[in-house]
Amino acid sequence: MKLIGPFTQILTMRNLPMKGTIKDEQLELIENGGIIVENGFIRQVGNYKQLREQNPAIELEEINTEQVVLPGFVDSHTHICYGGNRAKDFAMRLNGKTYLEIAESGGGIWSTVTQTRSKSPDELKDITLHHIDKLIAQGITTAEVKSGYALSVEGEKNMLQAIGMAKQETPIEVVTTFLGAHMKPKDFEGSNRDYLEHLVQEIFPVLRKEYQCNRVDIFVEQSAFSIEEGDYYMNEAKKQGFELTIHADQFTAGASQLAVKYQALSADHLEFSGKDEIMALSQSDVVATVLPGASIGLGMQYAPARKLLDANCCVSIASDWNPGSAPMGNLLTQASILATFEKLSMAEVLSAITFRAAKALNFSDRGIISEQKIGDFISFSTSDFRNIIYEQGQLQPTNVWKDGRLIYTKK
Repeated sequence: MKLIGPFTQILTMRNLPMKGTIKDEQLELIENGGIIVENGFIRQVGNYKQLREQNPAIELEEINTEQVVLPGFVDSHTHICYGGNRAKDFAMRLNGKTYLEIAESGGGIWSTVTQTRSKSPDELKDITLHHIDKLIAQGITTAEVKSGYALSVEGEKNMLQAIGMAKQETPIEVVTTFLGAHMKPKDFEGSNRDYLEHLVQEIFPVLRKEYQCNRVDIFVEQSAFSIEEGDYYMNEAKKQGFELTIHADQFTAGASQLAVKYQALSADHLEFSGKDEIMALSQSDVVATVLPGASIGLGMQYAPARKLLDANCCVSIASDWNPGSAPMGNLLTQASILATFEKLSMAEVLSAITFRAAKALNFSDRGIISEQKIGDFISFSTSDFRNIIYEQGQLQPTNVWKDGRLIYTKK
């Protein structure tokens, strides 16, 4: 066992609701606190002096500066396995070019597909690890990573292999999601439905055994797959026992109701969710994952996070880090900006990137500093947790612990 501390404040995130609104007054703060960890789990949380007196022979990991500690962040939606970048697209968008005009000039998602297909699994692994290192420095201890930028059976398998290799070489937890249904590739001969059937037949059978992937995603939108096509695909994935998530309501409403129908873990994006979609989500256990990075990258409206919370939804916030619509990749900055536009309390923001985000990945063992939870926590050089959101990402973690082990210290 090891006692880590003393911390100026421990923000535990304990005893908070999984759904709906949260006031800052509901947050539990332990002053001059300590955390006892053993075998990767938290064994005790409390006053540092008392914990030390109660365990006189315990190993100490002393914190000698002012530090506020809170659970490790969870980024439940990323696309960080890809080749190349789309800076040219971004410049064109800033100059008023439309999505179609960018695509016709050789940009858009097909540009990323072409560049990703040209990379070997080892090259894609290295790119993914480079991105994961940046996530760790931001305090993220659990991250989801999607395939979906190769859009061929061989290419998607290469991406899944690369993500799997990256998992083995990073200290944080990486969750793989299969997003072969990102869009129908230009070079596939057949209909959207034919392509989805092709994925079901060729990749579904090997996802778990060969790639340790139990999550399936689909982009349901006018530019990708219809609600009817999404219904077929999600039904097939559900029958085979995969965990489900869906890109929903980004430009048009309706797809989030598929998430409810199939009891998906999450419906992600939701920028165009209306009253009916919000009501359906509120009456389900589907996590409403909002992606402010995409709104910033595309210059469009934010998901209605305030309305979702007021309707008693479980709202998480993820980065959507990708080379096209959300290149920033800084979860804390995005969440802090979203808070100002959607009038979210600090408690709601921090819940959305800790235990509520963990629920979107089907984890209940993290996102909270409490007994029997995994020892994932991060500290910031400040005396007041409110500075973390106040500084909108300028204040970055000083230390990151994964499974009770210090894996990163800011230089």
